[in-house]
Amino acid sequence: MSPPPPAPAPGRRPAVVGVLGGIASGKSEVARQLAGEAGVVIDADRLAREALESPEVVARLRERFGPEVLDAQGRPDRAAIGARVFADPEARRALEGWIHPAVRARISRELTEARADARHPIVLDVPLLLENDAQHRLVGECDLLVFVDADAEARDRRAQERRGWPPGEVARRERAQLPLAEKRAKADYVLENDSGLDELLARVRALRERAGL
Repeated sequence: MSPPPPAPAPGRRPAVVGVLGGIASGKSEVARQLAGEAGVVIDADRLAREALESPEVVARLRERFGPEVLDAQGRPDRAAIGARVFADPEARRALEGWIHPAVRARISRELTEARADARHPIVLDVPLLLENDAQHRLVGECDLLVFVDADAEARDRRAQERRGWPPGEVARRERAQLPLAEKRAKADYVLENDSGLDELLARVRALRERAGL
């Protein structure tokens, strides 16, 4: 594995770091720690939530799936929507067609703004970074790809505790994504998340120092 590239020289664009890994592996925590105080995280999940809650998408959800995918206040019920679309590829494609274009546009705008503000590093917390590269072309923007590696059993347990998912849901959803081994192979650096938060943060600090972030 080649060493991470150094930080950009003065006057060059800020470094862009893409974070890879399985569901519930700790990617978001790693992204925040990599960005630090001077950098910025572009969080695709946040942007997707905002797009999902837009009036246009809410109307489409009601029309396509019925009121059962909305909560008592008429807002999207993410758990109900997730259960529906991950069991029905056609429904998933429909939802992605409503959400992904808006998310891609927001990511592009936030990336441009972060570069203009000279935020360093810019960390992309984009779950389908590799899978959807033909549409968003973000991999080519990255100076460094970091894979967060965590045990499958631990990730499944974390998803049950923090997201209320049933056992086995992580593996089921990941079958619709690229294999983790392929994502790991494409990374410039692998962070093992197997020894608790303190050890993970120490490993992130070491990577920041090594990569000049």
